[in-house]
Amino acid sequence: MVRTSEATVAGEETYRLGEGPRWDAAAGRLLWVDIHAGAVHRGRLDDRGLVEVTSRTVLGEQVGAALPREDGGLVLAGQEHVLLLDADGAVTRGVRVVPAGSGRRCNDAATDPAGRLLVGTLSLAGGSTREVLVRLEADGSLTTLDDDLGQANGIAWSVDGRRLFSVDTTRHTVLVRDHDPATGATGPRRAHLVLDDLLPDGITVDADDHLWVALFGAGQVRRYAPDGTLADVVRVPAPNTTSMALAGDDLRTLVVTTAAAELDDEQRQEHPLSGRLFSTRVDTPGLPATPWRAGA
Repeated sequence: MVRTSEATVAGEETYRLGEGPRWDAAAGRLLWVDIHAGAVHRGRLDDRGLVEVTSRTVLGEQVGAALPREDGGLVLAGQEHVLLLDADGAVTRGVRVVPAGSGRRCNDAATDPAGRLLVGTLSLAGGSTREVLVRLEADGSLTTLDDDLGQANGIAWSVDGRRLFSVDTTRHTVLVRDHDPATGATGPRRAHLVLDDLLPDGITVDADDHLWVALFGAGQVRRYAPDGTLADVVRVPAPNTTSMALAGDDLRTLVVTTAAAELDDEQRQEHPLSGRLFSTRVDTPGLPATPWRAGA
């Protein structure tokens, strides 16, 4: 039986394209971005599921994701490069992921169980079939896992690290492939979930190996069992749900990001909470995220 629940507003601010929430356990804070504003946000999560913004950094470019680094700073999926953001606000431009002038940008990113960074891309004009999912290697080179995606999006791993999940949004598909957590080696990809007319966006895995999927345009976050059976639906009072994180000290507060972008005036009036953060409590905790390890 599918369980259904409701998420409630977790913050007062509205984001054009809120994305990529991550729980930074070492610092006890929530991280998320507003892609269109080029802003990285840090916040405090209380026991009511409310998020207080504690600081933000605004970059001069779009930013797809912000992840903790082992040394205490952040690693970012910048518009075209991997960026390093230090605690003092200094930004260092790292490896280029997207060719200059290609009309594309970096999108979601995640770290694998060993601390290696994976980044996906999308076309700013849409309609692409050449987007990539790449892994940053210890020597600074990039290994391409996919080069034929419509829109690379969420990235996550199974509890044992032996399966890598990734999203191709425009093909309505969550992909899966075998993954060696020690070396990062991957096997051939296959479809894990095909969601027909729905648009999967961000994903995360919980301690029971269930996959959470944000559905852009549907105002929902869904939880799927390992065999692909739908187990839970969390309704969100904003249609453009983008991603989620299992956050807090017990990793049992589901924090959902949403977007105000891509809504017309009538839709904004109908859904005035679009672009806010939302949260709800869940029974099964998430998995601690591994910080990015330079040289991993």
